[in-house]
Order: sequence, then structure tokens, then C-alpha cells
Amino acid sequence: MYEPIRTKSVHSMADTDADADFPHRSREEELDIQLAGHLAALLTVTDDLGLDQAAELIAQQVTRLRGTPPPRTPASPDSPTALHRRALALAGRALVVAASRADTAAAILAAERMDAHTAALRTPEDRPLVATA
Repeated sequence: MYEPIRTKSVHSMADTDADADFPHRSREEELDIQLAGHLAALLTVTDDLGLDQAAELIAQQVTRLRGTPPPRTPASPDSPTALHRRALALAGRALVVAASRADTAAAILAAERMDAHTAALRTPEDRPLVATA
């Protein structure tokens, strides 16, 4: 009753030979690339803020992930408040990826940077009073 199908379906996947045409990365490699990218962006903002000690710690992590030292870029004309906000967001992204790949060193660094930028964004009214004895 029905005529048999003589051609391949347009909905079928490409030949498996075509998959060999491009390199594949593992999930871990993809997460390494993502984490290095977030940390490199955080490094740029940290350099713009002039936080040299923090920048060196971030650069060490980027070097560990990429195998080469990260390039250092020129300063941004943004205000310190805008830079701290950007750094806070980037540190948060880095923390999520570091936790996903179970990279304790990068996760601790990202969390410390988040704390530092959160503290820098607090207004004097937000800061707790410290009693002196």
C-alpha cells in the first residue's frame, strides 16, 4: 500500500563521520575555559580599581587554568562604584562555575572577592558600628 522510503530523512542527524571534522571538549574543559574567562574579566576590573594584591591572586588562578599568564589591559574610565558592582557580578559568576567544577581554590578566591566588593559598596550608614574598649 505504501511506497518504501528511498531517501534519508531530512530530520536525521548528520553522518557520524562529520563529527570528526571539529574538536570536542569535555565538560571539565568547557568549565575551565568559562572559569578562566570570568576570572580574567575580574582581573581586568581589579586592575582598574588598583587592587594589586588581589589582582596577583586572580592572575595566579587564571595562569593555572590557562597555562599562560593573562594579558593585563589598560584602565577603565568608570567610577569606582561601577567597577565594584561589575567586579561583584563577575566574582559571583566565577564562584558559580568554580563550585560547578569543584575548584576549591577558585571558589574561595571568588567568595573573598565578592565579600571585598560588597564591603566596598556599603555606605557609611550600612557599616556596623564597632565598639572600642
